[in-house]
Formats: sequence, structure tokens, C-alpha cells
Amino acid sequence: MPNIATVLKEEILRLARKEARNETSALKKASAQYRRDIAALKRQVTDLQRRVAPLERQVLRNAPSQTAEVDAEHVRFTATGLRSQRQRLGLSAANYGKLVGVTGKTIYSWEQETSRPRKAQVAQIAAVRHLGKREVQARLEQLAGRNQKKSQ
Repeated sequence: MPNIATVLKEEILRLARKEARNETSALKKASAQYRRDIAALKRQVTDLQRRVAPLERQVLRNAPSQTAEVDAEHVRFTATGLRSQRQRLGLSAANYGKLVGVTGKTIYSWEQETSRPRKAQVAQIAAVRHLGKREVQARLEQLAGRNQKKSQ
């Protein structure tokens, strides 16, 4: 015949397991629902990224045409203006050169007045003149993204 203490202990364990199961079942259901929601959001993000990629390419393709619209005949170039613009934007000569489409050394030579930009380059400089810091950083990131894709 079993000991009463053993029977009582087994019954307490059974009831404790049942209570724990009842308490955690709601949490299990909630976490499963959260996992489904997260998976749906991930699918939605990938779908939106897929839709945005062609639009980004289109904007990047149109960006040079916008800079070409600037009339280079009526734009003045000064070395001090270029230097102050670059400093205002907080850019190195190399990064500013990436925006304009030349090297950092070329930017430096323009600032030192050892050379002057061509009309097309003056138009590029004029287009950058109308950009703010955030827009400039976004363009640099886009250019860096393009270079990474080309190297792969």
C-alpha cells in the first residue's frame, strides 16, 4: 500500500504541472501570433524594397539630367566659394569630388586656383550648391552603394 505522503506529493506535482500549463498556454499562443506577425511584416518589407529599387534607379538616372538643367553660362565659379560650400556641407575634397564627378585632387587644385573647372563641371557644382547636408549624405550613400554593386 502506497504511503500517504507519496500520494500527496504526486497529486501536488500533477496539479502544479496543470496550473503551469494553463498559465503558459496563453503566452505560447501570443508568442506564436507575434511570430506570424513578424513574418508577415518581413514579407511586406521585402515587397516594399522590391518596389522601391526600380524607383531609386529611376531617380538616380534622372539626377544627372537635373544637374544638366542648370545653365552653366550664368553660373560664376570662385575658388573661395567652392571651398566655403564644401566646408558648409562638411565634406572632404574626395567626397565633394564624388558628388561632382571628379577626384578629390581636382577639387583641391580648383580651391588652390591652379586649375579651373569646365562648363559641365561648373554646372555640377551649381547643382550641388542647392543641396543640404542630408541630401548630400544620401547621394554619397547611393554612390557608395552603386560602387559596391559594380565591384561584386
